[in-house]
Amino acid sequence: MHPNLTFVLGGAASGKSAFAEQVAVSSGKNRVYIATSQVFDDEMRQKIRQHVAQRGDGWTTIEVPIDLTTALSALRPDQICLVDCATMWLSNHLLADSNIGKEQSDLLAALRNCLAQVVVVSNEVGHGIVPDNDLARTFREAQGRLNIALAAQADLVVQVTAGLPQVLKGQLP
Repeated sequence: MHPNLTFVLGGAASGKSAFAEQVAVSSGKNRVYIATSQVFDDEMRQKIRQHVAQRGDGWTTIEVPIDLTTALSALRPDQICLVDCATMWLSNHLLADSNIGKEQSDLLAALRNCLAQVVVVSNEVGHGIVPDNDLARTFREAQGRLNIALAAQADLVVQVTAGLPQVLKGQLP
């Protein structure tokens, strides 16, 4: 049996997305990829192209930078959804001056009520130095709180470092 909510976290370029993709492919379910990033420059455009190529065929991609709850509510039990990533989703909300507490609460409720199996990817941002500006400190604190809440709700939590997955909670199927 597959866990309903899998939470995969790690540092930038740690291999977390590749691991999450493997989880989705191994499920045998219809795969949905929810992309939360927004393209603001050529570097991000190239990174997205690399992610699409890495995933390969067999995915339905939905771009959802803000309204993740609506996208999750539309999923079916025969699907597995990879949300990549919670960090970009949170950044989008911070920059939109959203009520982060409400958005986080709504996201957690949507994940609880989602009919599909879901894999959420997120960045671990708390291992670095204390940022020198208010927005960066606000982001780091909000990301830490979001990661804690997602991990608490998840059936399976995996941290990926240098491409190596380590199970922190639950058991790999």
